[in-house]
Amino acid sequence: MNRMLKPIFLGLMLTAAPAGLTVTVQPAMAQTADPAASRIQDFYDALIGSMKSGGTAKSRYDRLKPAVEKAFDLQAMTAAAVGPTFAGMSDADKKALVDAFSRMTIANYAKNFDSYSGEKFTVEPNSITRGSDHFVKTRLVPSSGDPVAFIYRMHEAGNGWKVIDIYLAGNISQMAQKRSDFASTLKSGGPQGLARKINALADQDLS
Repeated sequence: MNRMLKPIFLGLMLTAAPAGLTVTVQPAMAQTADPAASRIQDFYDALIGSMKSGGTAKSRYDRLKPAVEKAFDLQAMTAAAVGPTFAGMSDADKKALVDAFSRMTIANYAKNFDSYSGEKFTVEPNSITRGSDHFVKTRLVPSSGDPVAFIYRMHEAGNGWKVIDIYLAGNISQMAQKRSDFASTLKSGGPQGLARKINALADQDLS
């Protein structure tokens, strides 16, 4: 695992969120084989397997691509990260942005989870319900240092439950942070300029 990441999950670029952004959830009734939690556990299993296999960033990217696409609703995440203007974009611009965002997401994991040294991911077996969404609590337990808590926000889409946002320490939204990061490029360069920027970030992770 990339040593610079691990206390704060830099592969997801989770830094500071806009002031006042929080998520409060209430426990759901216990379930058996919670499908949302199982989806995250499957993703973590694939991530650990890739870390143990090592190899180049490109080979890790290829291994992780199916797992990320299965666990994450990348189109919904792109729309949230881009903001309200995404809905009015052309189909070609939407596709370019979703493709770029998907590449960047997979490349982040491929770069930052590059080797294994005893790290563990724990997943609470029962998700939490808020409206139609489920929230799955997890922790990254590094080989040294303090655990880091993450909450995955998920909804039902296509072939099951998929991630639409990730919260660090319960209140830092990855999608809100991305929207803040992308705003100036979208304003100055439009959808095409933003797609180029996101692809450039993916290229850096895979270089």
